[in-house]
Amino acid sequence: MAAVGDVRPYREIVFCGYGEPLLRLETVLEVACRLKRHGARVRVDTNGQAGLIYGRNVVPELVGLVDVVSISLNAHTPELYLRLCRPRFQEAAYPAMLEFGRECVRLLPEVVLTVVEFGPVDVEACRRIAEGLGAGFRVRRHRPGV
Repeated sequence: MAAVGDVRPYREIVFCGYGEPLLRLETVLEVACRLKRHGARVRVDTNGQAGLIYGRNVVPELVGLVDVVSISLNAHTPELYLRLCRPRFQEAAYPAMLEFGRECVRLLPEVVLTVVEFGPVDVEACRRIAEGLGAGFRVRRHRPGV
């Protein structure tokens, strides 16, 4: 909260970074609650693995605190996802990420699945996956060396 200060100048406050913000779910919930009291719009950028991390559906805990969830879809098949992302939860990761996305679409105001425009990734297949979930879709540009 000290780093944010006055929330009014910001379009939104985003929980993201190098690593998964929902690894610190309690902190995200506590800070998001405080931010919402000050009128902030809150977004979480996630890999969608929180259900596997905590062994439960955490999406209901985000209701009223998170306005937008951006989920890194990253691949159009479970096999490619496994190869590109090397998730800790192995084969369980891709279906769990999609289930997290379904729950977010069901309960939260805005959900966006994202993909990096990169070599073997079929962007249009990823767009269809997002649309099938009822989520928005955004392509991120691959910027090597940045």
